[in-house]
Amino acid sequence: MAAVELASRPRSFVVLGASNVSRGLPRLVAAVRDRSPGSLEFSVAAGHGRSYGANSRIWMRRLPSILWCGIWRALDRISDLRTDPPPLHALVTDVGNDLLYGFPADQVATWVREAVARLVARKATIAITRLPLASISGVGSFRYSLLRTLYVPGCRLSLDDLKSAATRLDQQLLAIAAEFGATVIEQPQDWYAFDAIHIRRRSLDRLWSESCDAWGLTSSAARPRTTLASWAHLGSRAAEVRMLAGRMRYTRQPTIERDGLRISLY
Repeated sequence: MAAVELASRPRSFVVLGASNVSRGLPRLVAAVRDRSPGSLEFSVAAGHGRSYGANSRIWMRRLPSILWCGIWRALDRISDLRTDPPPLHALVTDVGNDLLYGFPADQVATWVREAVARLVARKATIAITRLPLASISGVGSFRYSLLRTLYVPGCRLSLDDLKSAATRLDQQLLAIAAEFGATVIEQPQDWYAFDAIHIRRRSLDRLWSESCDAWGLTSSAARPRTTLASWAHLGSRAAEVRMLAGRMRYTRQPTIERDGLRISLY
């Protein structure tokens, strides 16, 4: 009976990040489902340009910071409703947008540390990705000027200052991981494309595989697959709270709930 009850309990996953999480979430869900059959819950705070500690805006859409979004309230509510909550697995990634927004490395590290501390308080098994320093180091002045114009036109950080800040923040991420016993995931240069920010789609599977390894999920020889329909279905879903064209929008969560899978976006 105990074994049946354990198998029926959903496994919970928390993913904190930005554009790479949004782009690769269907692949991550597929990877976890391949390794962990049964009921699964995903609580995700991501989105293009997402900040850990400040509200962020991309075009006409605004999102609250990861620290102040509804994911923490939702996690506590789920825990309160269960006498024996399932193990929690967490990934902290896409750290670095805040440097481009002008926040110093120490401030960004403080925000990330607070997020990790909250996850530890909820007894999560945590993986943290390092900054892609090898990819960043290969960016020259012309490419940086072009990328800054395209992605963060308000950024006034020089390339040298960005590289210095990224190195300092990466060192602090390692210290945070050591302090809280989190697994560190490296991000090699060949994962990244021209913009040095977005992971190549074919490399996202490697990131998710290493995340599953860090969470202790049984390895699978099969390559998880996602369909265009599943990508479009998840990609069309909205976060719980966002501002669009100056209007506040609310979306009831979970945004997906079917076949033993629950996905909530914050």
